[in-house]
Amino acid sequence: KLEIRRRQAIAALVSISALLLLFPLRLFEVGNPDWRPLGWLHAAITASITLALLWKIGGKPWLMHFAFPVAFIFVAVPWVSPIEAPTVQGLMRVVAAIASETLNLCGIPAQLEGSVIRVNTGLVGVNEACSGVRSLQTSLMIGLLFGELKRLSIPRRLVLVCAAAATAFVANCIRTFFLVWVAATRGLPSESQWHDVAGYAIVAATFVVTLAVAALLSHKKPTASQSVRAPQTAIPNPTSAFILPTSYFVVGLCWLLFLELGVHFWYRIHERDLLQGEQWTVRWPESAPGFRDVHIDPGVQGTLRYDGGRQAAWLVPQLASGTVAERAPICSMSFFRWNAGGASLLRARSHRPDVCLPNVGWYQTSDHGVRNYPVADKFALPFRHFSFQRTGSLGDPLSFAEAFFCMRENFFHPGAQQFDLNRQTPSNWMARERWHAVLSGMRNPGQQVLELVFISSQPLDPATVEQRFANDIQHIVVVSGRGD
Repeated sequence: KLEIRRRQAIAALVSISALLLLFPLRLFEVGNPDWRPLGWLHAAITASITLALLWKIGGKPWLMHFAFPVAFIFVAVPWVSPIEAPTVQGLMRVVAAIASETLNLCGIPAQLEGSVIRVNTGLVGVNEACSGVRSLQTSLMIGLLFGELKRLSIPRRLVLVCAAAATAFVANCIRTFFLVWVAATRGLPSESQWHDVAGYAIVAATFVVTLAVAALLSHKKPTASQSVRAPQTAIPNPTSAFILPTSYFVVGLCWLLFLELGVHFWYRIHERDLLQGEQWTVRWPESAPGFRDVHIDPGVQGTLRYDGGRQAAWLVPQLASGTVAERAPICSMSFFRWNAGGASLLRARSHRPDVCLPNVGWYQTSDHGVRNYPVADKFALPFRHFSFQRTGSLGDPLSFAEAFFCMRENFFHPGAQQFDLNRQTPSNWMARERWHAVLSGMRNPGQQVLELVFISSQPLDPATVEQRFANDIQHIVVVSGRGD
């Protein structure tokens, strides 16, 4: 009985502490929807409560028996950016390089440009879905699952997981080769028709191969460990349909309801006093030489889910420095607006040059920082200036780009300046800024993003391009109304 009481006390302490931690965690999750470590902390709290209650019921045997299925939820949690970003970029380049070399060996001309493959019908991007990070997570899940079902030893589980990951990588290379081959022989529209089918084939192949490897490993394992994981603790005959008292569930649900209402009221109270910032929009230079609207891919639209947006491009012969008009630098401009509410801040942060351009084969060569550019009387917008270049398969530069990026929130607190989101990198919106979002009660106040990218086949002087941008932006941005 003393042991049971001790378990009950420890389980209660762990569960109550974890439930109390949920309140500040939810405050940060609502104010920082893109901070991935919060997802891991939330999963850890959920697992801790579950394991504590299992230990209270059945002691150590139950804790050991159910540890894997409870911890299995961590497989579904998105990776933190410092791990995912280099993994995605590395896999994209490796897969694209293998696919382009294989295509050339098969007699299909293909040129590697970063993580983009150029064929005779156009450019084929090796996006995140083809890079292997999603199928890699799936392969880890499949390998861990079959290792548990077959009750394999730790070394054999590692072998099984490695086999699943290797299968996913090889399948991704084959998939990318197939999609680029379809694009080169049948056109780019045909490639999109096979995109999802090829993705499902990767999952199926990984599942079948991992199942076969698991069966092979299970035939060779000792039989003595078959019953190691069987829980031995007996449970008294329950007096209800629940092993735990019903009061546990009632108290837990009441706390979760109070928690969500408290978080909601915290942000609603702070949002009552929000003031609207300067209202501004853009005037598209439709009279510029070569002006044309750029079609926004449906996949991009589904990811960003903006409330209003447009993208266009035109020629900038003033930066051509003696080249012919056809080779004049191009200015690509995109403007997106998200209304307040939802996960607008998360979507707005995902569209910026240092995120999008590296995914299509560009390398960032310089970050010139943030500078305020006057656009109207007593009103300036902060833009962050980046330099990029795209290289060929031999490392020779093919294109150069100067990008200017501005992201502004539509509302702010009285007596406080608008927080400058442009100074932060996508993965380093640090603790001070995240605390600011929570303490000030800023919950997706709505954003506007303006991005201009000057692209040329010849090296561009950043100072010259910046001077041209400073002149053009005064005619592009239109202040439609002063703020509160």
